[in-house]
Amino acid sequence: MPGYETELQKERDMKDKFMAQHPESPFIIGDVAGFTGLRYFPIDPKYRVPAVLQRMERPPEAVLRTNRDGQLTCRYIGDMHFELDGQNYALRVFHAGEQVGLSVFIPFRDSTSGKGSYAPGRYLMLQLTEEDEYTLDFNLAFNPYCAYTERYECGYPPPENDLPTPIQAGEMAWSAPTGPEPAPVAVSSAPHPPRRPAPKTPRAAARVRSKVPRTKPRRAPPKRSTRR
Repeated sequence: MPGYETELQKERDMKDKFMAQHPESPFIIGDVAGFTGLRYFPIDPKYRVPAVLQRMERPPEAVLRTNRDGQLTCRYIGDMHFELDGQNYALRVFHAGEQVGLSVFIPFRDSTSGKGSYAPGRYLMLQLTEEDEYTLDFNLAFNPYCAYTERYECGYPPPENDLPTPIQAGEMAWSAPTGPEPAPVAVSSAPHPPRRPAPKTPRAAARVRSKVPRTKPRRAPPKRSTRR
């Protein structure tokens, strides 16, 4: 699928540019140094599978635990059924509220979580259709913003979305590249760069498949006055 791989690589390059330069990037908002590009598993068409959504007749309210031991309230839309390597699986699908329109998200964990991919889990996003037939593409799996900085609050996958199989596709865990040790503070004369204020939501990230439902940036604490 050379055309598919080319387009996907273009999207990844666009996302790297956003993460490196855009003022709404979590790396810039969180003042995270050392970004040289996100890491991915190799593109593999095997992880692009047909799926069918079985909706709940009346979607109940659902609460997901967050990285700050808080709660993310959303709607449990139904179960996405698919087959991978001859085995049948299902993942719960959630809707974050009217502000996201027909966009739904699927938080999941798998056997690579903590062993190559982000330990708490990754996300997939889809647009609801009337037919409820989809292509579930794990090559598009991405990390929530809390994978890069604690300035964000993200919902964790529920236990029902733990897949007992490795999904070696999509985004891997990010870590700062290794390099020379920084100079001690006592001999460093370079001033610290000013911290950018955090916006309410990373809206521009939606264009590069990285917007996390109801992700909340943590504001920097106010500086203590030196006046007496």
